[in-house]
Amino acid sequence: MLKKLDRYIIKKFLSTFFFSITLILMIFIVFDIKDKLPTFSTNDIPFREIVFDYYLMYIPYYGNMFSPLFIFISVIFFTSKMAHQSEFIAILCSGTSFKRILRPYIIAAGFLSLSSLVFNHFVLPKAFKVKIGFEDKWINKNYNNDEHNMHKKIGTNRVLYIESYDNKINTGYKMSLEDVVNNKQTYFLSADNMKWDSLSSEWILTNVKERRIIAQDRLDTLTNTKPIYKQINSYLPSKKVKLAFSPIDMWRDESKIETKTYFELREYIIREKLKGSNRIELYEVEQYKRSSFPFATFILTIIGVCVSSRKVRGGVGLQIALGLFLSCIYIMLMYIFTTIATTGFTSPFLGVWTPNIIFSFVALYLYKTAQK
Repeated sequence: MLKKLDRYIIKKFLSTFFFSITLILMIFIVFDIKDKLPTFSTNDIPFREIVFDYYLMYIPYYGNMFSPLFIFISVIFFTSKMAHQSEFIAILCSGTSFKRILRPYIIAAGFLSLSSLVFNHFVLPKAFKVKIGFEDKWINKNYNNDEHNMHKKIGTNRVLYIESYDNKINTGYKMSLEDVVNNKQTYFLSADNMKWDSLSSEWILTNVKERRIIAQDRLDTLTNTKPIYKQINSYLPSKKVKLAFSPIDMWRDESKIETKTYFELREYIIREKLKGSNRIELYEVEQYKRSSFPFATFILTIIGVCVSSRKVRGGVGLQIALGLFLSCIYIMLMYIFTTIATTGFTSPFLGVWTPNIIFSFVALYLYKTAQK
């Protein structure tokens, strides 16, 4: 049952947060419109697509991204204002403990954290898919992969080679497929091009040359060893094959992972591990970030209350400055450890969660030393 004190603090918390995040998003949108106005006008982009496919997706994406920071700033702002007006002195003098004062903060932070968790794992990937589709269509001019001579491991023993790939028509050129078992080639296929068939989810190959290498239980009289190998060559003008490889694997990394919901991303990581992908760390960092950011809301809320609930000389400005300083340190640590995790120097889980672990100790220390 929420008491009057709980409702009072929760109302201040949420109203300050939503006001500040709305204000900053409006500023971002104004600057983004100014930056992209020439693109919008010269390409004759429909107004409906700009509003619904871009900016309507822009708001929840960036709003959720900056929510931990602005939750922290909001807590610092309205709590320091309450402390400056001696409200905390009156609450503490009434016999209310500091632990009890924290309860409405934790309730509000829990609501925002849970909302952010659901958004990160299930809502934002769908919004990002629409937003990135708009950007690729109108701003990036139908993004096309410009890599050449690509080698991709698409199975435990299978390697795919593509000389070049066109994202616009989902077609690869000068491709080859090779199976290697125990360092011995057992199958080789080459084709002039490979085109994606979206109906059957298969690749259509043209001018296909195949070579199968079969081990026979016969003695090689020259080396006096077994087995002896036999080659079977064939040629086909066209062939359909199903591979553990699809057009999505040629998208940009952010398109591959940020457009996937929790379960889709988890399955994608499992498939990429089976392929032996060298981008696993990047995908796992994205997976863990979606949970670590919402959890940061609790930590930053406790730090914010402990820092700003004491009435100090210098007023609200000094406490807001301290809060901004701590938030800058958190953001710096977040980017440093995320970068370390993506390079493979530490596990993605540890890299992503280290800033939260460090700031948990900071929050514990500030809580122990806060006024009681």
